[in-house]
Amino acid sequence: MRLEAGSLVTLEVAREVPPNGYFLSDGYQDVLLPYAEIVGKIKPGDQVEAFLFHDTQDRLMATMKRPLLLMGEVGLLEVVDIHPRFGYFLEMGLGRNLLLPYRHVPELETLRPQVGDKVYATLAHDRQGRLIAKLALEEDLAPLCVRAPSSWGNQWVKARVYRPLQIGTFVICEAGVLGYGVIGLIAAPERTRLLRVGELVDVRVAFVREEDGRVNLSMRLPKEKGLHEDAERIMSVLQERPGKAMPFSDKTSADIIKDRFGLSKAAFKRALGKLMKDGLIYQEDDWTYLKQEETQG
Repeated sequence: MRLEAGSLVTLEVAREVPPNGYFLSDGYQDVLLPYAEIVGKIKPGDQVEAFLFHDTQDRLMATMKRPLLLMGEVGLLEVVDIHPRFGYFLEMGLGRNLLLPYRHVPELETLRPQVGDKVYATLAHDRQGRLIAKLALEEDLAPLCVRAPSSWGNQWVKARVYRPLQIGTFVICEAGVLGYGVIGLIAAPERTRLLRVGELVDVRVAFVREEDGRVNLSMRLPKEKGLHEDAERIMSVLQERPGKAMPFSDKTSADIIKDRFGLSKAAFKRALGKLMKDGLIYQEDDWTYLKQEETQG
């Protein structure tokens, strides 16, 4: 078997080569185990478990330290640095970082991870055989995940983004003692903003799918509570404006409403309808006004 980076192998300590370390061998190929990579005490003839990687000069090396991720596994690795040309460096637990190249992250800048985010990743080789990271896909994550219990309905949970798409954002919800996590989808209308890969967000479980135990999620409050808060947001804007009036109404474009209030047009119109029904505001010539009783009270 050919020795290659990313493998965790058992090799024999062949000989010591001061001042560098020990050569390990599988009987066909030797690989250097530097002194700094030794855990405990070893001597020629011992069998040791070692992880193989390339050093900064692209030489195959061995370490007895255990990495956070092995070939064929999925790991949750922290983004510790960003290189303007190459990509994202992930903490691997070996005193050296693992490169996640730009070609393996979303093209849109706002969807890319930031330092401190944690991404679900797998190991792969580049064309030169060096170790790189790739973002884990659903096929990698699904076998590890568990079904959500029906009791999750309408609860708030923490979720980490693994795949942002136009139709929605796919996440892994933290499952605690239940297991690795639960796969969920935040559909585009249920997002209050774009979410980046590796971001941890609070989401509400809108629905637990009986057929597969996955969950539909929302970043929004339930409609009744959300309606009350949306109405309060509009009232706050009106109370701060000169003349207690604003040039926004149910005819204002969705983009302007989203930019000014952070609401969808549908939510904005519902909140306006509630305030008009409660007798707090009125509309005239595409403007919205506080009623006099409210402004004087």
